[in-house]
Amino acid sequence: MEAIIIFNAVISILFTLCYAYQFFYLFVGLFKGEQKFTAKTKHKFAAVISARNERDVIGNLIASIKSQNYPKDKLDVFVIADNCDDDTAQVARDAGAIVYERFNKTQVGKGYALDWLFKIIERDHADAGYEGYMIFDADNVLDKNYVKEMNKVFDNGYDCLTSYRNSKNFDDNWISAGYSIWFLREARYLNNSRMQLGTSCAVSGTGFLVSSKIIKENGGWIHHLLTEDIEFTCDSVAKGVKIGYAAKAMLYDEQPTTFRQSYTQRLRWAKGFYQVFAHYGAKLLRGIFKGSFSCFDLLMTVMPAMLMTLLSVIINAVAIPVAMAAGAPEAPALVHALVQTLVNFYGLFFILGAMTMITEWHNVKCVWYKKIMYLFLFPIFQFTYVPIAIAALFKKVEWKPIKHSVVKTLDEVKSEAA
Repeated sequence: MEAIIIFNAVISILFTLCYAYQFFYLFVGLFKGEQKFTAKTKHKFAAVISARNERDVIGNLIASIKSQNYPKDKLDVFVIADNCDDDTAQVARDAGAIVYERFNKTQVGKGYALDWLFKIIERDHADAGYEGYMIFDADNVLDKNYVKEMNKVFDNGYDCLTSYRNSKNFDDNWISAGYSIWFLREARYLNNSRMQLGTSCAVSGTGFLVSSKIIKENGGWIHHLLTEDIEFTCDSVAKGVKIGYAAKAMLYDEQPTTFRQSYTQRLRWAKGFYQVFAHYGAKLLRGIFKGSFSCFDLLMTVMPAMLMTLLSVIINAVAIPVAMAAGAPEAPALVHALVQTLVNFYGLFFILGAMTMITEWHNVKCVWYKKIMYLFLFPIFQFTYVPIAIAALFKKVEWKPIKHSVVKTLDEVKSEAA
């Protein structure tokens, strides 16, 4: 029993040592607003959308790109209709996009689709002069100044940057709200803080810009693990690329609303993080020894910390009945340790959620009482990641599309009760 108590202490110390820097991020994000940039040049970009059976939502995304407060001749829209069996391609063409249809049942996933399209652009549009590519998911809609704000940061020397990821459907239920709070926290208290401190930010899913120079140097899109976004981030940072953050470039993204959808998506994310840790952990570790704090930050991001938490809970849960049956005097201490772990978990994520809701209140499109209610449910949403992380260890996971059905224009999203 004494060994269990020592184990609990060691886990607590390890967590503190590994993640104390993120508490410093909280203070930076709380007291430091976003950085302001100006641009001398309006660069030419291509918006790239990989879509599979997205006829319902893709039109609104393209419309939001076409209505950007940015020169029309410096922004084109490309759509990969990837393994579609609906009329996504035609809807995208009618909306004004340049559309290519791809059918490949072997190389499935966004990474393969992007690589395929980049090679086509190099072949068919070499004279277009694209300086960067903005990557979006079909369910997104963009604020009118999105490209303008991305261009400002790009013009200041960042070859890759990410943006502020808001949600189209925060108020649907506690699941969509849980996702939304997490992404808002990433924007304000991770990427904003990283940008303020001059370290590298991280790409997350959708709404990011990559220079054509990086695509050319890599020979296309070479990242094909289950989480190609974090793979791209780790690969780039390990190579010395600093990823920026455009705080005023706001994108609205649709979040899952059912636990089945959420389970499928987060199972892929969890498995993908394990893959990235296995493939890039050593490279990031070498970067740490070379003095890269960004490599340390990313290693802590992809390290399976959730499993350490779970291991602690399981060991204590098993040890408690054994200790009680044996009449061990340490039993009360073990019960206390287990309860304290669960309370700490809830408290930590409640604080993170509360800080996020307070500072981002005006950006959350939802009636006030739902914001408060979903804040109390946010730690429970986070705890549901624990069994998903376990399942990802043992299950074979393949990329599966998530059905998108929240059909809203930018004006409809922004008109939601605040």
